[in-house]
Amino acid sequence: MAKPRETRPEPEALLAEAAKEGRGRLKVFLGAAPGVGKTYAMLEAARQRAAEGVDVVAGVIETHGRAETERLLAGLESLPRRTVPYRGRILTEMDLDALLQRQPQLALVDELAHSNVPESRHLKRWQDVEELLAAGIDVYTTLNIQHLESLNDVVARISGVRVRETIPDGVLELADEIALVDLPPEELIERLRQGKVYIQEQIAHAIQHFFAKGNLTALRELAMRVAADRVDAQMTAHMRSHAIAGPWPTQDRILVCVNESPVAKSLVRAAKRMADRSRLPWIVVTVATPATEALPEAAKDAVADALRLAESLGAEVVTLAAESQVAREVLDFARSRNVNRVLVGRPRPRRFGAWLFRETVAEKLIREAQDFEVTIVSADAEAARRAKIGAPRLSPESDPVTYLWATGAVVAAGAVSLLVQRVFPVESLSLFFLVAVLAVATRFGLWPSIYASVISFLGYNFFLTEPYYTFHVADRNVVLALLLFLVVAIATGNLAARLRAQAAAQRAIAKRTAQLYEFSRKIASAASLDDVVWAAVHHVASTLQCASLVLMPDSGAALAIVGGYPPEDQLEPKDWGAAEWAWDHREPAGWSSPTLPSSSWLFLPLVTPQGALGLLGVAFGRRQPLAPDERRLLEALVDQVAIAIERTRLAADMEETRLLSETERLRAALLSSVSHDLRTPLVSIIGAASSLIEADAALGETGRRAMAETIREEGERLNRYVQNLLDMTRLGYGALQIRRDWVEPRELVGRAARQLRRVLQHHRLRFELPRDLPAVRGDPLLLEQVVANVLDNAAKYAPPGSEIVVAASLSAGRLTLGVSDQGPGIPEEDRGMIFDMFYRVRAGDAQAGGTGLGLAICKGILEAHGGAIRAEAAHADGSGTRIVIELPVAAEPPIELAEE
Repeated sequence: MAKPRETRPEPEALLAEAAKEGRGRLKVFLGAAPGVGKTYAMLEAARQRAAEGVDVVAGVIETHGRAETERLLAGLESLPRRTVPYRGRILTEMDLDALLQRQPQLALVDELAHSNVPESRHLKRWQDVEELLAAGIDVYTTLNIQHLESLNDVVARISGVRVRETIPDGVLELADEIALVDLPPEELIERLRQGKVYIQEQIAHAIQHFFAKGNLTALRELAMRVAADRVDAQMTAHMRSHAIAGPWPTQDRILVCVNESPVAKSLVRAAKRMADRSRLPWIVVTVATPATEALPEAAKDAVADALRLAESLGAEVVTLAAESQVAREVLDFARSRNVNRVLVGRPRPRRFGAWLFRETVAEKLIREAQDFEVTIVSADAEAARRAKIGAPRLSPESDPVTYLWATGAVVAAGAVSLLVQRVFPVESLSLFFLVAVLAVATRFGLWPSIYASVISFLGYNFFLTEPYYTFHVADRNVVLALLLFLVVAIATGNLAARLRAQAAAQRAIAKRTAQLYEFSRKIASAASLDDVVWAAVHHVASTLQCASLVLMPDSGAALAIVGGYPPEDQLEPKDWGAAEWAWDHREPAGWSSPTLPSSSWLFLPLVTPQGALGLLGVAFGRRQPLAPDERRLLEALVDQVAIAIERTRLAADMEETRLLSETERLRAALLSSVSHDLRTPLVSIIGAASSLIEADAALGETGRRAMAETIREEGERLNRYVQNLLDMTRLGYGALQIRRDWVEPRELVGRAARQLRRVLQHHRLRFELPRDLPAVRGDPLLLEQVVANVLDNAAKYAPPGSEIVVAASLSAGRLTLGVSDQGPGIPEEDRGMIFDMFYRVRAGDAQAGGTGLGLAICKGILEAHGGAIRAEAAHADGSGTRIVIELPVAAEPPIELAEE
């Protein structure tokens, strides 16, 4: 009796349902052509919802001057449209922000495929609808079938008109409900003649072209099919999320189950003919089990060929995985896809000994598929004959050497039994033969174990049962024991062989998993595109024992080799042709593929949801096509390579965006500094110079000297600003050269203070510098500039007359130099950022001028010297600022300095 099948909701279906929580519901009124009454039907439905108490607002409705449509709209709240100037004209669009702010329960948005004015937030109206749905607002909208992107070419062939405004099919697939607004072609043409669709001047042309009766009939069929497919998809999703076993035979679907049978291709062709006759969707499945992993390569090739044929004929191809219950896995999949017709190939006739084997997949399907229509398809006689001729005759289990080993194992078991027959009873000696059968089954498989079972039976009978050395058995009980021994031996060998096959399959799976894990680990650590490409080609080559390369489009959109292993930068013309075809069509091409198989390379597209990135090429140097397990592994590697390349591209784009943003920020800050901080000393200089020129006599000697001092001070200030800009540029480009020498800290501070004597003349400067401070190794001019910038910063923010303290100490082999002021202080959250370029504290110190570069330059210079700089509060109450400079101290001063 079959085990009851568990019925529980599928996780993917539950996740899809959960994703809809909080979103609005979308209802699309779908029509075959303009004028069928979509807007009218939408407004009627909206008025009915409003009568039920639902808050309905019309976001945008295109009445096209139709009186009956305007009458329906009159009873509903309509939002004013926003006006948009565009190319000298004033256009109107739906006011999305007003509709979001109004937050109705139901919004009416006509013409889903409409293109917005380029200056709008979204390019397409369907994107506006997406935002409304995300805000939890239900939406009613209208759509003509010709606006679906996937049908664009079909509509163009039918009507001769290329529709420019399209929407992705995924938008319609997200609709919670589709209402088909249908009108027979004759009635639509009559409405057109009455002027209810287009103005009079356009009617004749429309009837002769787009609105021709044949065109309308074809478009009507398309609309009905799309609506039916969407309703069918919604029903299937409902069944999955509610654990409904099915199938519900609302629409026939064909599922074809193929295996290693030599006539699998004939089964696929028969299914294609059946699907075409009934115009039904069809799916081809194969089930991978431990037994299929142990199949000969020829049998695996037969499955792969059948699947490739199915793909080329337009079938959906699916590979399932199961331990042993193939039929149950197929039926579970059929239920999940709401399939009601299953096709399977006719099993080969059983021969002698069929009772030893289990049911075939076809027999199990017939027994268990109570809710399905199971069709057994027989290959035609000629195809069966060719398949039989081409079927593999030998497998690893039929190698004569394996039977010699099996014979040897039984002979050894018999020899041991003869040696110990006087110690153990006869019945126990059969265990030695069973051990031999198990060993043969574990090592060589099923058929050698059956062979070992038979000769064990004969040997046990001949040597160990009375009368000895003859096959005659005198005792009837012994006959029964011998027969039971044979059955147990064969069953044990069969079980051991199956376990061997499963273990081999598990090893193959584990090996493939380990290879994929190793590859994912390698590419995860790859930071750049070059690293990813190198890891990809090297791992593919070493894993599959082949040559590999990656091609990507260059700046001119032409394919170019970006990496190969072994290194390869040239391809034959036929190989380039295969690569270009694979790139243009986004499908595999070259060796072991249906397209350009004469090429020695197989090219597979590297595709992600964002588009095609390049090609992965492999060359095995053999004529035999890829084995199924090799193809599966290669496809998995291709997917990982594509994802890794996409990741590096996204990282590069993010870094480029960050750099552009940072550059823009620095540019704005620099312009601000140039326009304000650098202009201030220039204004002072120009003003003082103008006074000297225009009022020289009136100023007197004292006034002229004051003006000259102002010019000099402001000129020195301007010089410091320019010097800071130049130094920051050198730091940014790594062009700052450090000329190291021994520098005395006391002398360093003294020179910096003298340099800024005019800036510091309004402050009291106090030094706390021990005389025994050791010398430091560094660039004297750059370190002097660091101290000068810190002192200048303290003078800017400390009030006039306040004290600035410069103190130094030695701790843990580092010289610490601190400059403290009595200014307003720096908030704790800003202390780490004051060393960034152009950063200035907004509070407290905001009244001081400066470019915001001085401390950033200090940080760059000190880090180049192996030092550091930080800011802290000068006093316990948080007031004042103390800038701390740290520099490493050399282990021993030079001899010349010691002698002084």
